[in-house]
This record gives sequence, C-alpha cells and structure tokens, in this order.
Amino acid sequence: MTGTKKPNLVRPQSPGWTGLYKVAIAGAASLKGKEVKEVLDERNFPANEILLLDDDDSLGQLETVGDEATFIQNVARDSFEKVDLAFFAGDEAFTRKHWQAAKNAGCAIVDLSYALETEPNIGIRAPWLEKELESQVERAAKLDLETTAVAVAHPAAVMLGLLLLRAQRSGAVRNAIVTLFEPVSEQGKRGMDELHQQTLNLLSFQSMPKEVYDVQVAFNMLPRFGDESKVSLQASAERIARHLKLITRSRIELPALQVIHAPTFHGHTASIFLELDRKISTEDFSLALKGEHVSIITAADDAPSNVNAAGQDQIMVSLSADPVREKGIWLWAASDNLKISAITAIECAAALVATRPSGKIQ
Repeated sequence: MTGTKKPNLVRPQSPGWTGLYKVAIAGAASLKGKEVKEVLDERNFPANEILLLDDDDSLGQLETVGDEATFIQNVARDSFEKVDLAFFAGDEAFTRKHWQAAKNAGCAIVDLSYALETEPNIGIRAPWLEKELESQVERAAKLDLETTAVAVAHPAAVMLGLLLLRAQRSGAVRNAIVTLFEPVSEQGKRGMDELHQQTLNLLSFQSMPKEVYDVQVAFNMLPRFGDESKVSLQASAERIARHLKLITRSRIELPALQVIHAPTFHGHTASIFLELDRKISTEDFSLALKGEHVSIITAADDAPSNVNAAGQDQIMVSLSADPVREKGIWLWAASDNLKISAITAIECAAALVATRPSGKIQ
C-alpha cells in the first residue's frame, strides 16, 4: 500500500538466536486452544516459550505446557509484544477483538476461529490438500515473505477434500452426495456444556437449557436448530462447501451436502455416496483412497466412529458397494475434528516459519 510500510516479517539473525520461537495461543482455554497446545508439544514445535491467553473467565486457570505448569493470562495491550507466532483458537468475536493487536505487534497469525476468512490477503489453508495437489497443479497460494496471516480450513472440508480428490484416481466421479454428522464440539465448550446439561436434566426429568441451540439436542438428531439458536447448521454447510472449493482448487465437483446435528461431543462422521463412471470393486477403490492421513478399515475391524477416531491424526474410512447402483460406492468416514484443526494449524505455522530466513519473525 502506497505510503504505508509493511511490517518486516524477518528480524536479522542475531548471534544469540536459538532457533526457537515465542508462541501465543489466544483462546487457550477453548477446546481448539487446548488441542493446539497438545499438538505443539507432540510435534516438538520449535518454541522456547508458549503464552496462554484468554478472556477474563479463564484468567488464572492452571495449565501445563510441556512438563511445566503455567497460568492462563488475560489479553492485555502488550500481550503480543515480542511474540513471533499467534494462534487464535477462541470464538470469532474474541479473534476479531484481538487479532489487530497481534498484527500490529508483528506476529504471524494462524486463525482457527474462521473470523479472518473474509479478510483481504488471508488465505484458507489445508497443508494436507496442498501436498496432495502438488503433483497436479502449482500451488496457487504458496506462502512467501509477504504472508502474515492464514486461516485454517474447516476440518470437515479437509476430510472430504482429501477423500474426494483421491477418489478421482479410480476414474471420474459422476455424482457425489455427503451427509455430514456434526458434533457439538464444533460450537466450542458452550455447545458441549449444553448437550451435557440437557442430558442430565432429561434423565432427572428437569427442564432443559436451550441458550445455544434453542431446541433439544440431547438424544436427538436434527437438520436445523431452533429459531433463536445462536448457531446454524446451514451456515456450517455453506462454510464447509466454500472451504472445500478453495482447498481443492476447484479440482472436484462439489458434492451435494447436508449437515446434520449428531448428539455427540467430538468427531465428524460422514456418509458419502459416490457414483463412478465405471464399476469398480471396493478393494480396488480402497487402493485409490489409501495413503498418508487415510486409514482403510476392513470388516475385520471395528467400524469407523467418532469414538475410535478420537485422538487420531487419521481419517478412518470403510467402504461398501451400493446394492442398487452397480457403479455406486458408499464411504463411511470418521475423524477427530479438533485434532484435524490443530494439526492443520500447526502445519500452517510450520510453513510460515519455514519460508523465512533463520531469525525471529517480526
């Protein structure tokens, strides 16, 4: 922008620099924030300090980072000073309130809240899909020294995108229909708490809280929530479709998609119908899907579910032939939505760091 100096993303390498970064997790008490913290530790992300930041409700909450105990701090004016990388893992309102402070402090930003998905020059990223597309197309959104912030793709879009791209290895997909079952953890802790409390109150014959969903979600499957609901399944479907188109670089025909509420805490499950241009056995089709990040589950194993997908960094898939359409195949897929979001965020962060010369991000 003419007359406006862009923040320098690279500090000159200093003799004392250790190759480690100062990281902040904004929204550290959220479900996604906790998962990001765990994955940072699991993947030995090069951080020498991790700050846990959140709003007043979580102030002073004790957490562990690695082997050390630390407290969640309130977000203050100077919270992002000398921070290299900030993950925004709270809700959209929290991110909108604080992300400019991080940007002004020179942080690289990874947004898991979706608040920044419509901001100029902030791309929707899914490294699993980018790697899958590398041999097919040149990366359209390659990170460079001008990239200061990225938004993480919806975990259901990551799951569907990877499966639908690989399905094309076996031939043309003539028709695709997806029914996605959404857990309440997609609405964060408030969604989890309401399902939990509704379940308890129903079993004890008490009135149910309906502040989030404005309808009974316990022991119930739904295509939409109540009129006064703070969240929308249709909005979720539209976001997934939008992200799916972006992260697959429009290399697939978007499937017909319906998002259904499932009375579960964690994990996406999906029923996926694919009609191909030719008849193919499920065994041969599974070879097309098999690869990094996808586990094919056979009849000898427990079927994929939100329960056995919990904590896994894989998309679990089982296959069956359609009994009516000879070119049709059904996929039943399950993945841990929080885990996939956190892994995507950490891989986006690693890419941000890798594109810069040795030294601190500024």
